[in-house]
Amino acid sequence: MGYEVAHKLHAPLDIFVVRKLGYPGHEEYAMGAIASGGVRVMSPQHGMHVSPEAIAQTIEREQAELVRREQLYRQQQPALPLQDCTVIVVDDGLATGMTMEAAVQAIRQHHPRRIVVAAPVGAGDTCAMLRRHADEVICPAQPEPFRAVGLHYEDFPQSTDEEVSLLLKKARREHPPGDPIVSPSSGH
Repeated sequence: MGYEVAHKLHAPLDIFVVRKLGYPGHEEYAMGAIASGGVRVMSPQHGMHVSPEAIAQTIEREQAELVRREQLYRQQQPALPLQDCTVIVVDDGLATGMTMEAAVQAIRQHHPRRIVVAAPVGAGDTCAMLRRHADEVICPAQPEPFRAVGLHYEDFPQSTDEEVSLLLKKARREHPPGDPIVSPSSGH
């Protein structure tokens, strides 16, 4: 989805890896998220108790996966500079918003001019929460009740590492390193 947005805006594309921290035994339910730069967002659910040891194990496992994916996707390419740029952070949907909140916090460490969160569908309360962290949130569909991101797609397959790597390579050919970053209100 990020590739399509960058392509339409004639903007460079970069990857920002964030990992959901799922409850042990119920990994689909997020208790938090981590992102590069040491960012951790935690939001325990009422009635769900997890030991500090289990939380530490989950963080350690997801941190290793975050590093693995960054290395695989970057292929020795440096991250795009974000300072003084408008960064559009794209996701396929906003359920709890924890991964997006972690991404926004981590991107803020790079001093962008603006951060725009963009997703085609999301929970209304999540979009409202993200407006406190990002400069702008674009989410045209906010159905109530929300339930899950995948329910709003006819086909919702998981992107493979190979697909992500291929699209990043294609985007780098379209905007080689050293190209000026287009920022009429976009750039990422």
